[in-house]
Amino acid sequence: MTSTYNKFKIYYLFLPFLFIILNGCGTSSNSDPTPQENKYLVSSSLIGEYSKTSLQSRADGLSGGVNNPVVTIFVSSLLKYDIKAYKIIYKTKNTDGTEIQASGALIIPSTTEAIPMISQQHGTIRTDAQAPSNYQASSEAYSIASIFGSNGYIIACPDYIGYGVSKSIQHPYEHRESLAQASLDMIRASSEFLANEKVNWNKKLMVTGYSQGGFATMSLQKKIEEQFPTEFNLVASSCGAGAYNKSQFMKDLFNTTTHAIPEYNQLYIWVTQTYNRIYGLNRLMNTYFKEPYATDIQANGNNANVNVSFNLAVNESFKKAVNDGTDTPFLNAVKDNDVFDWAPKTETQLYHGDADQQVFYSNSVTAEQAMKAKGGKVTLFTTKGGTHGSTLQDYAIGTYTFFSGKR
Repeated sequence: MTSTYNKFKIYYLFLPFLFIILNGCGTSSNSDPTPQENKYLVSSSLIGEYSKTSLQSRADGLSGGVNNPVVTIFVSSLLKYDIKAYKIIYKTKNTDGTEIQASGALIIPSTTEAIPMISQQHGTIRTDAQAPSNYQASSEAYSIASIFGSNGYIIACPDYIGYGVSKSIQHPYEHRESLAQASLDMIRASSEFLANEKVNWNKKLMVTGYSQGGFATMSLQKKIEEQFPTEFNLVASSCGAGAYNKSQFMKDLFNTTTHAIPEYNQLYIWVTQTYNRIYGLNRLMNTYFKEPYATDIQANGNNANVNVSFNLAVNESFKKAVNDGTDTPFLNAVKDNDVFDWAPKTETQLYHGDADQQVFYSNSVTAEQAMKAKGGKVTLFTTKGGTHGSTLQDYAIGTYTFFSGKR
């Protein structure tokens, strides 16, 4: 759940795991008389072809004018191939189960070598311009995914529902099932595209994301392992600073005095509104929040200005019902989005800063504890004193090293 990405662009230079799959134009070679039938891929279009030189210019621009020789050397070492970027349109399911079309960006390095695919789930975005398939300078696909795709990874970057071709639909923010489904179907459409275009994918799949992307990645991994365990060769998962334990995180927000940062509070409001809508609660915001915040939130949604500790804005009767366990519909909605208490079979790394005020560190601590208790393959890497933004560097470098060993 992060809107701090733009503030920490220098760390993005280290994000070598935001890469993954796709290239092509959606048509098969004329030499193949029996092309496969696509179940998920609707269409593909070439966004552009980019040389290593142009990618170096993007990398230099990400530094924000900071002259950091370590960053320069590191990024330069990643730039190995020219790339092609494609917009992919594919079939997926909306939150009500109906079929819709979604989109994403596919980045493919120019090489005939057998290379792995990374599905990179992006962090919180607030405008459609930031969606990967729009491939604008403000998007992770344009900067991070493209730079590290050049290192020799196919990068699949789903927009999620609510962005790109599905922008007329409200984005289901931090909703486990729809984030997982949209990401899974993007991988499926990407694999069809790769087969059509005869891209040399070695069939290895890695998944990663930070903040909302971390939660989406964990949700995707759980869905693949539990529902489609033989569909892909999933070899590694790296999740950074995700809100995996929604039930505990909610109670911490309701019952402790924390920051009074409006930008962060807007994200918690967004989650509340999403669950209120998707789970059919359809309550007015004064059910959840006190005045004057309720009126502001009812009118302005996740753009409301709540400049107090979140617990001070929550309606006392609602808070009591949550703590007493009597607001069953809301509690069940939140619990349906927990992804911390299961046993991942794929080797999984978690990254989190213990001073993260936005997505509390306890999300990763409780996830590691619960997963290990069930025999899961998981390791938590803690950045001492790390904030939601500053921990990006450790996550990026750690994920790059981790994935490099799984190629």
